[in-house]
Amino acid sequence: MAIDRKNVEEIVRAVGGKENIEVATHCVTRLRFSLYDESKVDSAALDANDLVKGQFSSQGQFQIVIGPGTVDKVYDEMIQLTGGSRSSKDEVKSAAARKQNPLQRAIKTLADIFIPILPAIVTAGLLLGINNLLTGPGIFFSQSLVDVYPQWKDIAAIINTIASTAFTFLPALIGWAAVTRFGGSPLLGIVLGLILVHPDLLSAYSYANASTEGTVPTWNLFGWHLERIGYQGQVLPVLVSAYILASIEKFLDKRVHDSIKLLVVAPVTLLITGFLAFTIIGPVTFGIANAITSGLIYVFDHFAILGGLIYGGFYSLLVITGMHHTFLAVDVQLIGSEGGTFLWPMLALSNIAQGAAALAMMFVIREQKTKGLAVTSSVSAFLGVTEPAIFGVNIRYRYPFIFGMIGSAIAGVLLTVNQVRATSIGVGGIPGFLSIFPNQWGVFFIGMAIVLIVPFVATVLYGRAVVQRAAKSPSETTDLTDAKPAAKSGELNSRSSVQGSQEQEPVNILELASPLSGTAVPLEQVPDPAFAEKQMGDGIAIEPSEGKVFAPFDATVAHVIKSKHALILEHASGVQVLIHVGINTVSLKGEGFKARKESGDKVQAGELLLEFDMEAIRAAGYPLITPIIIPAGQEMVERIEERTGPATAKQTSILTVHLKG
Repeated sequence: MAIDRKNVEEIVRAVGGKENIEVATHCVTRLRFSLYDESKVDSAALDANDLVKGQFSSQGQFQIVIGPGTVDKVYDEMIQLTGGSRSSKDEVKSAAARKQNPLQRAIKTLADIFIPILPAIVTAGLLLGINNLLTGPGIFFSQSLVDVYPQWKDIAAIINTIASTAFTFLPALIGWAAVTRFGGSPLLGIVLGLILVHPDLLSAYSYANASTEGTVPTWNLFGWHLERIGYQGQVLPVLVSAYILASIEKFLDKRVHDSIKLLVVAPVTLLITGFLAFTIIGPVTFGIANAITSGLIYVFDHFAILGGLIYGGFYSLLVITGMHHTFLAVDVQLIGSEGGTFLWPMLALSNIAQGAAALAMMFVIREQKTKGLAVTSSVSAFLGVTEPAIFGVNIRYRYPFIFGMIGSAIAGVLLTVNQVRATSIGVGGIPGFLSIFPNQWGVFFIGMAIVLIVPFVATVLYGRAVVQRAAKSPSETTDLTDAKPAAKSGELNSRSSVQGSQEQEPVNILELASPLSGTAVPLEQVPDPAFAEKQMGDGIAIEPSEGKVFAPFDATVAHVIKSKHALILEHASGVQVLIHVGINTVSLKGEGFKARKESGDKVQAGELLLEFDMEAIRAAGYPLITPIIIPAGQEMVERIEERTGPATAKQTSILTVHLKG
């Protein structure tokens, strides 16, 4: 495809001119900028540009969606026009990060540390929930299940051992993630965390009793008596120690000769950090952490209604800003020091409230595609993931989001007044009851009923009133009345989207077998606006269960992205398909990916194209969901049918592309 130089010039002018571009790069679908002043962007000019499929700003980067194949040419032309130098994605990310204020940088840092260890925490939370079912009195009988059936006692003990391991050695998990984030050796981070929970130390869980009894063990360092305590369940000591460790390691690594690095860098780094952790960092941060915990407990003990209203009602706003990640550390600290957290139960009910509001929109809106999104995103929210519901439906119409906040605020007051606690974190939404102390399930279920009923009923009633007002005023337009008829399909779970006229019957049909095994979901569930808003084209996404990508039809490999996370296939009809493994996985620079084909290769349907390490991608904190896109602008494409549900690679048909005659 030839690129009109004038369109590229207009893009440069629309972003404020070359003098407003600090650094720029591109990925497989979009241009990525770090701009000196984003307020200079002319969004209207970008929308009018034929090359631009979409635009948005995220984490300090301004991104312009161009589309696969074309974006490379646009970037090359832009570099020639501006005279700028080519930049890497890391350089753009670094430049964008510098524009964030200290609070934004702190939030992002905490998110980068805690998100990679969430799978371990979620697993531990689920298993602790099972242990609660077995050992909690008053659930099935007046006594616990293991008391009635003693043969289950050791089973429960084994489950508890497995479940509590992640929390027992939490400093090791945080040490690994934090040192990795700060640029040090992950292995040293693990060792640092284990040092802080060494069995020779008094457990932090026993510190209160030992302090009261005067039996806290000490070290005598030339007359300086230090308490010999561990930091089980603590967050701040290992976070600060990890930062110090990474800083010392990087300092030594630059100055010690290669021949003796192995003998000097790691031992000296651990020795210095360990002494600092036990002498200064640990005692100081331990006191700070306990003060923060005591302050929170005081607020929720003495102002329970206010605390429930604020945290329960505004948690969804925290999700939008990304600040909810900071409270992961607070929850962990509360569990470690108090044995339970009063914040997580409100989070679980906030998930359900936003899901109920999104589900209600199915009974309000007329547009079929958004109806489907309302249902699928509500299910996701009921299971603890609210982003599809919040960004895909509720924020778009605003009032569902507000009613969700109102419902969760009411339920939050109920929980805090009754001092409902969770024994673990990681299990949100409806399954969140597994994290709650069993003797508090009754109150929690009443709260669950509130967040299901209040947002749902309020959204339906208000939404229908909005529709009726719009119907009485036909001159006024509203999203709620923009009904677009879907094309017919013989599949009950298929959805059609039109690209061009539907009056002409297609004579050619291209069936795409699923290139991955997993679950096919609508694009709206992809946590990236360029895909979710279909700025690049229509398609579907796969939540993969296996790290292999196969050819969905006989094709030519038109392009394999340098970082190997995405590729473009071209059918004999000329139709191109983009397969993009994961979101933002371009940042991995090919790590965890193995391309089995190269650009220009001819492939048969079912041939292996690409392999990827699912665990490595998860550990790096990137979503695995894989969009399969039919890029927009292909004139031979008339309409596309999408089929969601379980998908088996090479067997299940997920897309039917109808071609014009």
